[in-house]
Amino acid sequence: MTAYLVNRGLQTIPLLFIVTFLSFSLLLLLPGDPVTSLLSQGEAVDPELREAYRKELNLDKPIPVQYIFWLGRASVGDFGNSTQTRRPVAEELRSRVPATLQIGIAGFIVGLLIGIPAGIAAAVWHNSMIDRVVTLFSVAGVAIPGFWFGIMLILLFAVKLHWLPALGFERITDDPVRALKLMILPATVIGWELSAVITRQLRSAMLEVLRQDYVRTARAKGLHERRVVWLHALRNALLPVVTVIGLLLGRILAGAVVIETIFAIPGVGRLLVGAVRAHDFPVVQAIVLMVAISVVFMNIITDVVYAVLDPRIRYS
Repeated sequence: MTAYLVNRGLQTIPLLFIVTFLSFSLLLLLPGDPVTSLLSQGEAVDPELREAYRKELNLDKPIPVQYIFWLGRASVGDFGNSTQTRRPVAEELRSRVPATLQIGIAGFIVGLLIGIPAGIAAAVWHNSMIDRVVTLFSVAGVAIPGFWFGIMLILLFAVKLHWLPALGFERITDDPVRALKLMILPATVIGWELSAVITRQLRSAMLEVLRQDYVRTARAKGLHERRVVWLHALRNALLPVVTVIGLLLGRILAGAVVIETIFAIPGVGRLLVGAVRAHDFPVVQAIVLMVAISVVFMNIITDVVYAVLDPRIRYS
């Protein structure tokens, strides 16, 4: 397993180079000048001063050379300064990542708590009313846009019923009660979308596993149906679901843009929206690198979980 992890790590290095270089290059080709944004916030700037800053930031050099300079700094955690706040990008990310992780983890837990029992129930009671209801909700979770669902939750629970706060964020370590109240709506939106995918995948996998000979044998031996489903069938049915979960986890950071904008959460997604609007290239480049690393990392974790769930899998 150690050798496999080392090989996977080495294989991901070229992928990270390609992703970061493409994002770096495409950002520089977009309309707008980060130097003008840095110096004047839209006011007239002396051409000589602008050129001096361009040389200082290596923007007068070819894109491959700029990328090498940026990659060298990024490898030690130096992503430059934000053109909006003039603060180091690393500090901006450190202040925003906890909010994104807190909401993302809460939504992921909600997705698992809904998706796994629903998928099992739909497979065990195949073609029943339970199966039809679960299928309906899973299709709705995939088809209905998250931003629309979030707005509807705000209108119902915050505006009409006044049960929950609509906007804002609180760290769970500072005020747990208020933090949980603020997390319910965004975590529900994230969790509903995740659960829809998990439910559909787990239902299909469970239906296939429940028809296998070893499941019939376990039932013939007199094992309780609950033990057959949760111990023998579920573990094998989780293999394809783990792949989906790994991909979904890697996308939580990238998909935080919509949720954080709707619920006014000061996370990485909201930071990215503001950075794109203001042509704050250092922030955008750092976030793209973070998303790429998170996706690659989750893929490796997924492969490790595969080996834990199925001892037959051996990596060399």
